[in-house]
Amino acid sequence: MLGRIRSPVAMSQGRLITIEGIDGAGKTTLATALEARLKATGLPVRLLREPGGVRAAERIRQVVTDPDLQIGARSEALLYAAARAQLVEEAIRPHLAAGEWILLDRFVDSSLAYQGAGRRLGIEPVRAINQFATGGLVPDRTLLLVLDPKAAEIRSRSRPGPVDRLEREEMDFFDRIGRAYLELASAEPQRIRTIDARRSPQEVLSAAWAELADLL
Repeated sequence: MLGRIRSPVAMSQGRLITIEGIDGAGKTTLATALEARLKATGLPVRLLREPGGVRAAERIRQVVTDPDLQIGARSEALLYAAARAQLVEEAIRPHLAAGEWILLDRFVDSSLAYQGAGRRLGIEPVRAINQFATGGLVPDRTLLLVLDPKAAEIRSRSRPGPVDRLEREEMDFFDRIGRAYLELASAEPQRIRTIDARRSPQEVLSAAWAELADLL
């Protein structure tokens, strides 16, 4: 379990809400809809993505998604952690300290599932490097979109644009990721709330909003 070390920034009025799930589950759609709904309440909201969100992390994103590059599993895990460290230092912590809500498309749980389980590096080693990368920052709430990997693959393949390096993996890779996400949710039910991603975007948004009600 990721240690619940709360820095003074994490204890500020700002909230860190992360959105997780396998590729094709609808994270970006939900994040955009939640941003609009939260802003409608008058809350200061900032939408960020991983890897990316700041210039250095966006450069790393270009590397880890490039289908023409060969990247080892350990290198991949470290690259994601490096991008995350920069995003936390440059954007997340300052905006939380200013009282803003951060909606983040992926965070540490993605690395635990993708590199820890998908790449078979082990959950705990990947957790350790991300604990260091983030300084122990823990989301206030994580919304996990749950979708069968095969259905998620069909959605991903239907999207415009080229398939990135991770999306080219075999189905058993995504099966391991899906199981890992459910295990993480089972271990931290207070933080990680599961949402059935088979439902319509509006139904998913309503379910997500209900899971944030106690934070509003």
